[in-house]
Amino acid sequence: MQNDPELSGKFLGTITEDFIKISDTLKEAAYHIRQRHISDFPIFPICKHQQPIGSLLIAKEEVNLLWNYYASFSKEFLERTIFDEEGLAYFEKNYKDSEEFCCLFVVDQEFTKFLFVPYPED
Repeated sequence: MQNDPELSGKFLGTITEDFIKISDTLKEAAYHIRQRHISDFPIFPICKHQQPIGSLLIAKEEVNLLWNYYASFSKEFLERTIFDEEGLAYFEKNYKDSEEFCCLFVVDQEFTKFLFVPYPED
C-alpha cells in the first residue's frame, strides 16, 4: 500500500456519491468527537472492506453505500504509528476547519490518502 498523491476520478466519484448521502451523519459525528473532548481532529477512515482504524460508524450495506465509514481521530493515527510526532504536528497544523470540512482517510488496496471534503451548505 502506498500514499498516492492523486486520487483518480473513479474513486472521487464514488466517494462523492456516498458523501452526499451521509454528510449530515459525518458532520454530527465530528461535532460529538469535538464536544466530548475526544479530539479536535476527527478523521473518518473509509474503505470498501473492513480495516482496523477507528470504530465502524456506517457499514456500506446499511445505507446502500460503496464505502464503509469509520470514526477516528488524529491521536489514534499516532498510537497506530501511522503518524510519528512530527507527522502528527504537521497534520494538525494543516487540518481544515471540521465544521466546514470532513476529513476522510481513504484506504484502498492500492493506496491511502487524506481527503478534505466540504460539507454541503444547508
